[in-house]
Amino acid sequence: MATTRRPMVAGNWKMHGTRATARVLGGDVGRRHEDARVELVLCPPLVHVGVVAEALGQSPVALGAQNLARWTDDGAYTGEVSGAMLADMGCRYVLVGHSERRALLGDEDAVVAEKFAAAQAARLLPILCVGETLEEREAGRSLDVVGAQLRAVIDHCGVAALADAVLAYEPVWAIGTGRTAAAEDAQEVHAHLRCLVAEQDAKIAGSLRILYGGSVKPGNAAELFAQADIDGGLIGGASLNAGDFLSIAQAAAQTQSH
Repeated sequence: MATTRRPMVAGNWKMHGTRATARVLGGDVGRRHEDARVELVLCPPLVHVGVVAEALGQSPVALGAQNLARWTDDGAYTGEVSGAMLADMGCRYVLVGHSERRALLGDEDAVVAEKFAAAQAARLLPILCVGETLEEREAGRSLDVVGAQLRAVIDHCGVAALADAVLAYEPVWAIGTGRTAAAEDAQEVHAHLRCLVAEQDAKIAGSLRILYGGSVKPGNAAELFAQADIDGGLIGGASLNAGDFLSIAQAAAQTQSH
């Protein structure tokens, strides 16, 4: 990862934990993270965002959310949370288009694009997730699928919006399964995504951070992060263990200068 792009490692805690475990894990990561070469982000469940914000204190670890409403104004949207509310709670980042929301909760491309815009309207930095299913991969459609997911946002928001965003490639077949894309295969997809952006704006493409998510662990992180277009990781299960999460972050920091 010989680049000027500062690597990032974001932890998606998904629907795990209690207030007590969130406080301990957030505080542990916040106290132990000292390497300024890599940016860390914690994305706990919404009900624990406030607890984690307090646990992080003055730590440089950033706070993120896992989802937001696509509406920017207050209103009769029971159960939804606006980007402005997340920002008010101390969030800097928010996940948009995670595969589980796409598959289970109806977040189609058009909805994802609206949420991306809503995040930026609240001055949050969206982490836009794209990825293909196993069936799509076996059909040789990986690049077409992730390209369409990315273009939906570019068409809605404009390529300039990516200057204030992060992209994350998460092959659906590798999330929580223990399977990981080969480093070379992941690099191919990352390079393809960067090329799609470069077709419209080479400067933005060069500075855009693209994370890999899909069963990243301390044992495979260095090989993945050594690829030219992989700028860190979106970490699921391993982010629930402070030691594993910080080991992955260290791998990202070390590969930056190689």
